Amino acid sequence: MAMSGAARAWVVVTAVVAGLASAALVAVAVLADLDTAGQAASVAGAVVGLLALVVSVLALFRTGAPAAGARSVQSGGGVGRAITGDRNRLRSTAPPTPASSPGTAATAVPGERGVSAAGGVGHAVTGDENEES
Repeated sequence: MAMSGAARAWVVVTAVVAGLASAALVAVAVLADLDTAGQAASVAGAVVGLLALVVSVLALFRTGAPAAGARSVQSGGGVGRAITGDRNRLRSTAPPTPASSPGTAATAVPGERGVSAAGGVGHAVTGDENEES
């Protein structure tokens, strides 16, 4: 799975901060005593736990379209005609009217070459070398 530049930067920052925190806890254990190191680790664990809670709540309310499969079609409304694939030969020129069905806010995320619509789908052609007269 490819990571964006921002995601990669966050991974690096997180790794550096975690490494520094681990080194600091080891230094406290070596230079002070285990009781002090235990208390410091407890506070650090509580802070990390609270940060993880904030990140998970933000992820729940994240906006953005879910990722769909390769060469797929996803619509928030109706689709008259959806064609995916290579070397399809279609003779009909008038796009069909989407089948009437009530639209919903959420649609399923289609897999590879899939079609998903909140409204109806009039005609879907998927795959390669389909021929229609």
